[in-house]
Amino acid sequence: MQGLALWQQQALAVETIDATDSAALLPELQNLLQNRTTPLILKGLCLNWPLVQAGLVSDAAAADYLLQFEQGEPVSVCQLAPETQGRVFYNADFSSFNYQAGKMPLPLLLKQLQQSAALQAAGKPASIWYMGSTEIERWFSGLAAHNSLAHLLLQPLTSVWLGNQARIPAHFDFPQNLACNAVGHRTFTLLPPEQIENLYPGPMEFAPGGQDISLVDFLNPDLDQFPRFAKAQQAASIAALEPGDVLFIPSMWWHHVQGHDALNILVSHWWRDSPAYLGRPTNALLHSMLSLRSLPKAQRQAWQALFNYYIFEHDNAPEPDMPAAAKGMLQKPLDELNARQLRADLQNKLKR
Repeated sequence: MQGLALWQQQALAVETIDATDSAALLPELQNLLQNRTTPLILKGLCLNWPLVQAGLVSDAAAADYLLQFEQGEPVSVCQLAPETQGRVFYNADFSSFNYQAGKMPLPLLLKQLQQSAALQAAGKPASIWYMGSTEIERWFSGLAAHNSLAHLLLQPLTSVWLGNQARIPAHFDFPQNLACNAVGHRTFTLLPPEQIENLYPGPMEFAPGGQDISLVDFLNPDLDQFPRFAKAQQAASIAALEPGDVLFIPSMWWHHVQGHDALNILVSHWWRDSPAYLGRPTNALLHSMLSLRSLPKAQRQAWQALFNYYIFEHDNAPEPDMPAAAKGMLQKPLDELNARQLRADLQNKLKR
């Protein structure tokens, strides 16, 4: 775990199971992950992928293999100056970000990574390059045929991530994630959702990648500025991934991601456990910020009781004694017809 802060090196390791016998494990993958609420490393699960095997030969072999599937459409790229230490973040006054963003043909990006590696080998400062989530079928058509676990999951969004020593600040995602470390070494620092109060999230509406991030630099945490982060450190766990390893990240878990090598390639699979017609929970949070957060405390507490009854503790709430057809939005779970009616009602009310 070279390049990690001391506190990360001392954190507990994520639970790991040996998955090198993928033929035996893959049929049981859905059952293994169903209802799981903590991270899990599946050691060697994708070791037999052609992309992984190419990367074990050399970075050049991995690049050549990937280029077979390149569709000619430029990819979105971030370039970070050497002094950023690869940390994707804001500029000094939070008016912009600390990287240059743009589009670049994949062959040129791979050449830039090669040049950065040569500079680093010579002990000279070099740019950090990062290609974030890039949808696999659109940009790498055919790659998923032998380098994906999507066929085992529930309609996942499968993406490719590529770069050198980039550091992605801690953030969370609503979907579940099965992250397959194909080339290079990556370290994930993971924290459970309840640690949000110790992570100092930044702006919600303006963030790298569109998802609010922790303002704490995990490599150099300033405990004078962020004193509660000391509690987060105690709750953190580490997943140090080698080529072929797969990490399950449960929904809403915070994760900081650090690439260690001259070329790192990750294939991620995002999926949700609820039907898409139920919408994105983030929308409910944003509307609550608009309509509830500025209420007097006593009123907020009253609404908290309603949310607990109807939402967070509804599993234990007594069922109302009424015909099923009369329950409407009180149905558990909400069916598609009632969900669409509720959505239409909300849209009309939000226009007022």
